[in-house]
Amino acid sequence: MATSPTRIGLIHATMNSVQPIHDAFRAQAPHVILLNFMDEGLIFELNETGVITTAMIRRLVALIARAEESGVDGILLTCSSFSPYVPQIRSLFSTPVMSADTSMLEYAVSTAQRIGVIATVGTAGPITTQQLQEIAVEQGKTVEVQTEVITEAFVALQNGERAQHDELIHQKIRELSVTNEVILLAQMSMARALLSLAEPPSTPVLTSPEISIRTILHLLESKRVARS
Repeated sequence: MATSPTRIGLIHATMNSVQPIHDAFRAQAPHVILLNFMDEGLIFELNETGVITTAMIRRLVALIARAEESGVDGILLTCSSFSPYVPQIRSLFSTPVMSADTSMLEYAVSTAQRIGVIATVGTAGPITTQQLQEIAVEQGKTVEVQTEVITEAFVALQNGERAQHDELIHQKIRELSVTNEVILLAQMSMARALLSLAEPPSTPVLTSPEISIRTILHLLESKRVARS
């Protein structure tokens, strides 16, 4: 009997995360069916207030519930600012729920001691830094994290000034490459900037789409094998 295609629900807080994750799925796993669930008001409120509220988490949970009701096999959150809440949120659902950046952070800590972080949303920088430190404790390691937040890049992208967005990120990559062993782009919307780099960076730059796809598909395959 033929197995039905894998269906992944993508939870977005901004349109800017849609193309990077779709492009990565097309390149790595074109057989996967993607269903998108979005609340752009979340990222606008987060940028305005800098605070994640209980009401915002309820809205996020409602999106995940819609994805589960649609019969997806797994759910992937594409907004890194909400990643710290995923461990509590996933306990509410029978469908596997993952944050797109967790695997990237774990890989960075396992391979480097000096880690540079670039973010374009104010809350994403500190959240990513804290998560890296927590993962380092779990792995029994010590890491040095240098974080740069360039909110003007996010504004440029929202205004359609993509070249300006990318160049601001390129500048930070060059700066952080001097003192760090690896660089993380904290948000999925930033991955596009690597496509326009004139030269390969001297330091590895990690983005979440590719790593998160491998991780969630491996998780779903492991569950499928366990059931069979």
